[in-house]
Amino acid sequence: MTAIIRLEDVENKIIEIRNQKVLLDSDVAALYGVETRDINKAVKNNPEKFPKGYVFTLTKEEKTEVVEIFHHLEKLKFSPQLPKAFAERGLYMLATILKGSKATQTTLTIIETFARIKQLSRNIKELSEVKDDKNKKNLMQKSGEIIAELLGDDLALNETETTIEINFAVLKFKHTVKKKNDGK
Repeated sequence: MTAIIRLEDVENKIIEIRNQKVLLDSDVAALYGVETRDINKAVKNNPEKFPKGYVFTLTKEEKTEVVEIFHHLEKLKFSPQLPKAFAERGLYMLATILKGSKATQTTLTIIETFARIKQLSRNIKELSEVKDDKNKKNLMQKSGEIIAELLGDDLALNETETTIEINFAVLKFKHTVKKKNDGK
């Protein structure tokens, strides 16, 4: 049975390099359930689908930096290869190459995650400009819903309460999950 890719699986792997939100080739491969070499081979065999800005190779300095900052990328430390970074457009093009039900599910989740992150960014920007309290409250509620979707409910454990608080310049989000043991 194919594991379902969740929004938070994708969101946790998105990093920012060169002022772009990207996924590294190893994370893309993990999400699609293939080897990194398969992802890179698809790019190499279809160069017309990946013009400048769709995918780029990290420099040695960028590789060192991401390995230091993002612990899930620690395995890259000893790789002689420089990782490739897929911008959102590059991921869409990759989706036209990769086939299968897992590839389709993964692509849909990646697209939804990027769309939610963009919407959240727009909401936060708009919050700083909106003067009407009713509109402001509506934007804050929508932003909170997006953040809750991105965080997911896997934060909850039986008989505990989990609270996450995120402060943006114009938005303070507090997400509390309460789950009680139901005797199972």
